[in-house]
Amino acid sequence: MPELALVLEGADDRDLTKLGEYRGVGGYRALDKARGMEPEAVVEELLTSNLRGRGGAFFPMGRKASFIPKPEDVPKPRYVVVNADESEPGTFKDREIMFRVPHRLIEGCLITAHSIRSQNVFIYIRGEYLAEFEVVRAALDEARDEGLFAGVTVVLHRGAGAYICGEESALLESLEGKRGQPRSRPPYPAVSGLYAAPTLINNVETVSTVPKVIELGGAEYAKIGAPPNSTGTRLFSLSGNVARGGNYELELGTSLNDLIFEIGGGIPEGRKLKAVIPGGSSVPVLTADEVDTPLEHDAMTERGSMLGSGAVIVIDDRCCMVQLGLRVAQFYMHESCGKCTPCREGTRWMVQLLHKIEDGRAEHEELDLLLSVCDRILGKCLCPLGDAAAMPIASYVSKFRDEFRVHIDGGGCPFGGEASLEGVMAPVDQHTHHPVAEVPA
Repeated sequence: MPELALVLEGADDRDLTKLGEYRGVGGYRALDKARGMEPEAVVEELLTSNLRGRGGAFFPMGRKASFIPKPEDVPKPRYVVVNADESEPGTFKDREIMFRVPHRLIEGCLITAHSIRSQNVFIYIRGEYLAEFEVVRAALDEARDEGLFAGVTVVLHRGAGAYICGEESALLESLEGKRGQPRSRPPYPAVSGLYAAPTLINNVETVSTVPKVIELGGAEYAKIGAPPNSTGTRLFSLSGNVARGGNYELELGTSLNDLIFEIGGGIPEGRKLKAVIPGGSSVPVLTADEVDTPLEHDAMTERGSMLGSGAVIVIDDRCCMVQLGLRVAQFYMHESCGKCTPCREGTRWMVQLLHKIEDGRAEHEELDLLLSVCDRILGKCLCPLGDAAAMPIASYVSKFRDEFRVHIDGGGCPFGGEASLEGVMAPVDQHTHHPVAEVPA
């Protein structure tokens, strides 16, 4: 299935960071159309389109917008917040949207603000995205000078590099100037979000899709992709052991196999595919014989994984799954805010157990202990960070248990310096890896 550009439409042919160029491809016409509609009618188009969140949760945007109370019911300001933190490992799509089509994001913000009668928009951008920040800021200045805001205030706010601030309630805490930690829910942001007021929060890609939904109409947009639950296109960030990594905008329902082997050019150096992480480091892994799975919600759920943030990480046969698991666990241990005991303590337990397995110091029963630790984290935390740590590790152990056993039986890692993770940034530890018996086929 070929690429289908909706969010990135026109970006290959023109410099859409410039307002004049963006207008040349029909930019801001959808905003004019939306402002000619009642806010409820805009929300209805979003509902009809079944546009779902592109940040990971995949919750329908129209439903979120419909939860926002009317001004006469709750006499408070209404806020639109755009999550541009994008800190899920393997994910780099939102930065391309901001860098190449910032006006489409801004147009989406203004349409969304109209849909919930909001006069206040906040874009919370990852602090490390300096180039993207400058591009979006320049585009905001252009749009403001053209009078496109119509009384709406748009604030571009830089985060300080915390993964936890990609979680919506921690992001809101950070925006308010507090420590970035998740809130207890309920109440949910639609009722009590930013400054305890009704708030609609969505990811960059989701908001940037809104102009296309209004331009095409919700019913037409809903015909694209894999209806009814996976409509439209998504940007997939393809990386890892693949020939042509990068961002590819595809219709939902495209085969994972086609993305890797046709669009991505397959595995370089004649290596074999071992596994695929289909939605960022926080989702369960798929084995090589599961890559015929369509990139859509229902099919991924049936496989026991999820689309997540759209980051497809390809793993070849050199990769040590224990090393990979240790690196993933170390990341989430480091990024845990420490508010929840299961996450704060459980991620450290995971790292300690994986260190023992990688070094060949573990006993076989500790594999079940590791799975038990994962189970004691899953579903027991204030936010999804704990789940994001536990789900992938549990899947590595379940699907590659023989590899974990060989580490224990052989007294160390069988891959040694041949693992594809060896020698890249953030080594799993400072210990020497001891080559031992080959992993059984």
